[in-house]
Amino acid sequence: MAEENSLGGRLARYARVSTAMGGLAARLAGERYLGLSADRPARAAELRQALGGLKGPLMKVAQILSTIPDALPPSYVQELSQLQADAPSMGWPFVKRRMAAELGPDWQGRFAAFGREAAAAASLGQVHRARHPDGRELACKLQYPDMQSAVEADLRQLGLVLAIFERYDGTISTRQIQAEIGARLREELDYRLEARHLSLYRDILADVPGVHVPELVPELSTGRLLTMSWVEGERLLAQVDRPVEFRNHLAMNMFRAWYVPFYEYGIIHGDPHLGNYSVRPDGSINLLDFGCIRVFPPHFVGGVLELYEALRTDDEERAVAAYRAWGFKALTKDLVAVLNLWARFIYAPILDDRARPIEENSGSHYGRETAESVHRELRRFGGVEIPREFVFMDRAAIGLGSVFLHLRAEVNWYRQFQDLVAGFDVSRLAARQSHQLERHGIAAPL
Repeated sequence: MAEENSLGGRLARYARVSTAMGGLAARLAGERYLGLSADRPARAAELRQALGGLKGPLMKVAQILSTIPDALPPSYVQELSQLQADAPSMGWPFVKRRMAAELGPDWQGRFAAFGREAAAAASLGQVHRARHPDGRELACKLQYPDMQSAVEADLRQLGLVLAIFERYDGTISTRQIQAEIGARLREELDYRLEARHLSLYRDILADVPGVHVPELVPELSTGRLLTMSWVEGERLLAQVDRPVEFRNHLAMNMFRAWYVPFYEYGIIHGDPHLGNYSVRPDGSINLLDFGCIRVFPPHFVGGVLELYEALRTDDEERAVAAYRAWGFKALTKDLVAVLNLWARFIYAPILDDRARPIEENSGSHYGRETAESVHRELRRFGGVEIPREFVFMDRAAIGLGSVFLHLRAEVNWYRQFQDLVAGFDVSRLAARQSHQLERHGIAAPL
């Protein structure tokens, strides 16, 4: 199969999806004229069907949207959260051509062995197991062809999806959400940037117990091929019936893996997807994917802690200052009260000095009931525009909360958090962040 044929297939795919989306938009417009709600299960199922056949960037975007409260109505979130991350893998003849394009015609001679079948396949690329001539076991992440065009086309479809719902319900302005998702997804195409992210995380987590980061193999990596050491581990869902002590230990390792980089360096892994880490027999974790890394301005991290103190002391002025630091605008008293509903939900486990589940009296979807309540209140007060920096910070919190919910972990999150932020100082964070970003050639946040 030639790349030109692949591109032709994509064009046909976009035509099919555009037709499906256009039909959905027309039906929604008719229902709006009749005064019916956009939050209709039949239309939500139709949207999932239109997106589910893509197995590409738009599917990845749909999964992201399903984790951002209020970006879409609840029934749409429920349908989109069912989309699977696995994509059909490229066959061996195609893989050989792609590898030759990245490493040259003699590429096979640079490996002692290279697996013909993909060990894993996802929305933007697939992973092959290989062996270095020196005996090291390797993971080679190979990007699908023509992904840049696919991403741009799918982001245009994202704009159409969100525009449909904003015409119905202006509670959440999605302009900044679209901008942030687009920026992060374009970054994920740059495997040289991901290589720098991998090296950064290997550096900043080197002394963090219970967390492992693969080693980059730079001589076998390019802008569309990322080669790293192979790490063994099991899927998280294979751990859910382990003893509670093991599950709690695993949850604490996940907590440190995500929040040590954030509170010490202002950096967060924005995609706690189940395929992005694995679990070792001792309950430690392997981080496997570094495409979606978000670097925050130090004042944003300071705002996160300011809001924590505001909620702990019921200090409304301090809460307003924190929301402003995050980029929220036009903060009325009513809007702050609604934002605090969501904030109190997110912060609840670290405000409560006792061992507890991440969410008490919860169902299978972390935060859904609270998000629906916040949405109803925001509609009463004219809605809100979500700042860009908030998108992946919120996604990480919801994604990790879902992991802890799966594990049925009962941890004193308050103690974990207090140990993590003891002695926090924005200026020290800024200095550490600047040093690490410069060292690894990563742009500082604006």
